[in-house]
Parts: sequence; structure tokens; C-alpha cells
Amino acid sequence: MTDVKHKPLHIGELVVEVPVMLAPMTGLTDAAMRSICRLHHCGLGFTEVVNSEGIVRRGARTMHLLETCEGERPVAAHIYGSKPDVMAEAAAIIESLQRFDAVDINCGCPVRKIVGKGAGAALIKNPEKIGQIVRAVKTAVSIPVTVKTRIGFTTDNINVCETVQAVQEMGGDAIIIHARAAENKHSGEADWEVLAVAKAASTIPVIGNGGIEAACDALDMLTETGVDGVMIGRAAQGNPWIFDEINCLLQGKPYRPHTPEEHKATIIAHLQRLVALEQIAFKRRKKHKMASEQYAVCQFRPHLYAYFSGYRGVTELGRSLNALRTVESVAESTDRIISLNRS
Repeated sequence: MTDVKHKPLHIGELVVEVPVMLAPMTGLTDAAMRSICRLHHCGLGFTEVVNSEGIVRRGARTMHLLETCEGERPVAAHIYGSKPDVMAEAAAIIESLQRFDAVDINCGCPVRKIVGKGAGAALIKNPEKIGQIVRAVKTAVSIPVTVKTRIGFTTDNINVCETVQAVQEMGGDAIIIHARAAENKHSGEADWEVLAVAKAASTIPVIGNGGIEAACDALDMLTETGVDGVMIGRAAQGNPWIFDEINCLLQGKPYRPHTPEEHKATIIAHLQRLVALEQIAFKRRKKHKMASEQYAVCQFRPHLYAYFSGYRGVTELGRSLNALRTVESVAESTDRIISLNRS
């Protein structure tokens, strides 16, 4: 392990005080989760992936993905698409909302539906097209523009350095690199050696992603690859405290694990923020299949299960998740699990 020192990360004019970020994750990284992670020293949060064409149409469901919470900034809007002009128009709309500090272009999502549209990871095959999109978006906005990509589309065609070159030549302010090929999705070892090569070839900040499962992994990535910052994805679900722990390691300070009371308080605060978020959506919906609180609890179920990963009683909790309908029922389930693990 290392003596990596804590230093802010500069992305264009944006200063990220703690160079540790929350990755965009569909169905998870809404304003509620982002703001909770921000409370625990996450330096920068990213929205779920948002369809640029939906933004241009100002679709209600799409625009809801761009809701933010008070106190969560800085935050970046993470968008996908394949048409430079549409991406630029979407980015301009995002900036006009005055909620976001950066626009991030998705060039790495391996989901078939997105790849089939020539977006996401499909763009890895065409670094020149990525450059065109970056240039168009940069022309449309004054806030920083970043790109999230992967080391290649397949393990037989690792071309991340070409992507880095295209992004920096067209004015991109930073690049985030998931150290796996798109074909591998989230499986297999992350290739930090390729990440180090990409960092060495870059003149703009590089943020590393992939293979970070614990706080110590973040420091190892910083040391072994030389990247300027790290991005945490699945390891942060149900564990916003990972950002606290990494921050302590960066500053050379001892980390104090959270108490059971703090565990419950974080869970309930997360859920309450999600309820508030769904109440905003509730007002916009023409049809209501269920109350906003019930809908929020349904959305929260995977988070609740993740918050108790590794705890005794989590299997029983998993079986009862579908019965949870209210904040009170979630609080009661939380109390039962915490009590069981105290004995």
C-alpha cells in the first residue's frame, strides 16, 4: 500500500475536492442515492444514463432522471446517444437547468438496446465519432464535458488510447475509463495495466473505474495506474460509507466504522429522499398506479437488500421485500435485522 496524498481533481473549471466519484448506474444512482453518498465524502455524483433524444423532447420520464437534491452538488448529467447535434442540444438543455456541473457522454454502456442504436459501447468502435460528439457538445455548453468509456469493445481490440486521443483533441475535459472491454460487461478481472497505459497517453485527467470492491482497492488503483481519480460503482450500493473510508485513507486518518444506529439512520434518510423524489414525479403523472410512498419503497427494495449484504437475516429479508409498502415497514425490518446482528 502506498502513501497516495489527497489532492483535489480539476476537470476544466470544476474542482472535485475528493477525487472519488459515484458511477452512473441505471435504476440506482438517482438524486436520493447520490445525495446520501455525497454526505459520506463522494466527490462527484453522476445521474443514471439519460437518453439525449428524450431530453430534447423533454419527455416527463426522461426529465425526471435529471432531478437533483439540495446539497448534492457537484453532480454530472450522464447522457447517451449517437447523433452529435442531438447530444449537443440535450447538453444545452441540461446546462439551462442550472443543476449540473458537468455533462458526461456515455461511450461504454454494453446494454444491447443502447448498442443497437449505435450509442454507448458501440461508439468505441469509432473514436472519430466520439470526437465529433465531444466537439459538438463542447460547442453547445460552457460547463465541463467528460466521456465515460471502456478499454475496448472486445478483448481482441483494445483501442482506448485512440479514444483518449479523440476526446482530448476535441476539447474533452476528462475521460473516465472502465478497465474492462464492453463484451465482458462487469465480469472478469479489470485490466489496470491498460488503464495505466491510457493514463500515460493522456493530457487530460483520467478517472479509473472497474475492479474496486473495497476502499483499499481505490488506493491501489491510484498507485498502480497513476490515474487522477477513481469511480466507484456496485461497491457503493448499500455502502455509502466506502467513500468515508477512502477519504480517510487518502488523508492518512483512522476510519471509524459506523454504528448500528447510524446504519439505520442512513437507510431511512435514503428512503425519505427517494419518497420526496417520487412525490415530484407523482405530481407529473397522468395515471397513478400506486401512492408515491409505496412506489418509492418498491424502488428502494434492492437498496435495502444491499444495505444488509452479509448480515444475518438478510435471506429472510429478501423473501419479505415484496410485502414492504411504507417507510414504517422498512424501518421495522431494519430494526429486526440490526437487533438480530447485535445478539
